[in-house]
Amino acid sequence: MKYLISGGGTGGHIFPAVSIANALRELDEQAEILFVGALGRMEMERVPEAGYKIIGLPVRGFNRAQPWKNISVVIDLLRSMRQARRIVREFRPDAGVGVGGYASGAAMKVAARMGVPILLQEQNGFAGVTNKLLKNDAKKICVAYPEMERFFPKEKIILTGNPVRQNLLKGERREVKGERNLLVIGGSLGARTINEAVKAALPELSKAGLHVVWQTGKGYYEKCHAAWEAAGSPKNIECLAFLNDMPDRYATADLVISRAGASSISELCLLGKPAVLVPSPNVAEDHQTHNAMALVRRDAAVLIKDAEAAEKLIPTALALIADDKRLKTLHDNVLKLAEPDSAKRIAEEVIKLATGR
Repeated sequence: MKYLISGGGTGGHIFPAVSIANALRELDEQAEILFVGALGRMEMERVPEAGYKIIGLPVRGFNRAQPWKNISVVIDLLRSMRQARRIVREFRPDAGVGVGGYASGAAMKVAARMGVPILLQEQNGFAGVTNKLLKNDAKKICVAYPEMERFFPKEKIILTGNPVRQNLLKGERREVKGERNLLVIGGSLGARTINEAVKAALPELSKAGLHVVWQTGKGYYEKCHAAWEAAGSPKNIECLAFLNDMPDRYATADLVISRAGASSISELCLLGKPAVLVPSPNVAEDHQTHNAMALVRRDAAVLIKDAEAAEKLIPTALALIADDKRLKTLHDNVLKLAEPDSAKRIAEEVIKLATGR
């Protein structure tokens, strides 16, 4: 069978796409897989690193602030549609998978028009623009959250969760002087608001009887590390730009402070980790707040608004990590939302579409 997978732009799109491709290969060793991405976007590097071929389209997002600049965007979109038509005609896929992002819109729209059954994978609790535009073309739509009928036809929806890194389950807990462990993560780029809240609370955190792992992100590391040194380089606080040992860090954490990206939340659910979520306000459709609220409504996480993080984030985290009963409640409830083997389940649906064509 031949499978066309398209999407990207962010790690939140790329990682699920590669995970689905890996699962297809596990189920069908002879599968031929081709990716379609957007030129200049991170998928053009990440997908080949994962061992797959990718073709880039000149597609770009629309400029909503300056609409008069969109003439060239429309021209590139038309070029992308023509190129996608050529790709589909030459590759002749048995099924297509769209994970969101600019390229997914062009590639999956063309594939569907040419008779290729397509499946969409939506990572967030608030559906992305591309997937909403493709909902009528898709045969199946795999989602990570319940109650997605407000975006997609109910009969097409399959609740599968988001694919996550399976090696996370292999982490080993590291005991640190019997102290509680607080993990603060802002992603590879870091989260400014979270970092500022930690910086302001360094004196308090250094005396809190906790072990704190503070992952700042590359862009914020120098200033954060300087603040850590100015606070006396407290030994109970690790200030790091990156975490190369995430499985162990997750396993050790009693509480996690994190943004509310789709991949992060799926990981927290899989591992049953109590979390304080600070949704980023700088994302389309405020989808991180929707992601976080899907947990909060089930008493499976605590939400602190970005605008209130400076005042409330660290006090909330300190009170929560000292409350055994509350931690257990969050652990039990978030674990109920886990969707294990998501990539395999999605791949099985893709194969059904291909074989039933």
